[in-house]
Amino acid sequence: MLKIVSIVIFFLILVLIISSNINYYHGEISDHFNGKRFYDPELRMDRSSSAFFYWILTRRSKPWPEHVEVNSYDVPPSHIDGDELRITNVGHVTFLIQTQGLNILTDPIWSERASPVTFIGPKRVIDPGIKFKDLPPIDIVWISHNHYDHLDLATIQDLWKKFKPRIITPLGNDAIIQAYNKEIVVEAYDWGDSIIVSNEVKLYLSPMQHWSRRGLFDRNKALWAALTIVTKGGNIYFIGDSGYGGGRYFKRDKEKFGGFRLALLPMGAYEPRWFMKYYHMDPEEFVQAHLELGSALSVPSHYDVFKLTDEGRGEASIELKKAMQKYKIGKNIRELRIGEALMIPKTVETISELKS
Repeated sequence: MLKIVSIVIFFLILVLIISSNINYYHGEISDHFNGKRFYDPELRMDRSSSAFFYWILTRRSKPWPEHVEVNSYDVPPSHIDGDELRITNVGHVTFLIQTQGLNILTDPIWSERASPVTFIGPKRVIDPGIKFKDLPPIDIVWISHNHYDHLDLATIQDLWKKFKPRIITPLGNDAIIQAYNKEIVVEAYDWGDSIIVSNEVKLYLSPMQHWSRRGLFDRNKALWAALTIVTKGGNIYFIGDSGYGGGRYFKRDKEKFGGFRLALLPMGAYEPRWFMKYYHMDPEEFVQAHLELGSALSVPSHYDVFKLTDEGRGEASIELKKAMQKYKIGKNIRELRIGEALMIPKTVETISELKS
């Protein structure tokens, strides 16, 4: 048994070393890039590798079920025209966003594990809420950063083979994808950049409080970003992962974009707080971010699919309800089951008309 464990660890370390040997982004020095690595210019990450190992050695992780059944799988329409907006919670932070005739996927992962290898690492306990064969034609794939539960190379390759979508991501993540398959076309952008998708839709990248790594030696060599989808029917905000950081980036995006029709925000993988606070928001911070963004409707993500940290499955939903009561929020935050789709009205006054 010990020999098998040693072999598994050896191969995992080997994969992580290989993952580090990627020709990442090389560009001009900026206020968040020192020529080799990206960083948050205002609030530096304060957790070391020794803190990580201390957490691993002392953690008190709550058990999760082996498998949970999807209540029902969504079979989405081929497209949604005009200002109508339909979203589906595929699972974790993967959403299908349909509006203005476009189909947009965020941080798509259909793989069984969020890991550099297929035989070990965080394993999903619930299937994706849309079967891959039932996806409509995908126009845009957005990848927020390079962690394995957000940048899933196998899924990206499958999407490319089937749909040839525009794959859009922050700087450096293109190198990871093209090292895996050089035929995949990837567009990489910096904080503050904008991308014209159509006459009706424009994308903007802005900072979020996070970090990046896939191997042992490539920490923060690829950028991370929040995405704003500006449409004639209202703004949509997506974050794959982010710490709260006093709400500074949420307040700035509210000031820049004037509020949001929909915000898709993470609230999972938050325990223990002493270690996870910089990287991930907890449910109360999710509610605070919702308020600071001026979002008509916010939908939580990043929980109850992969066991990444110490909280139990279902705990985030309980804590979210407590936070909503504390801040006296009702209809403007809505949890979606895996596989659940929602048609979203244009204005806050009609949020009560939400229909699954």
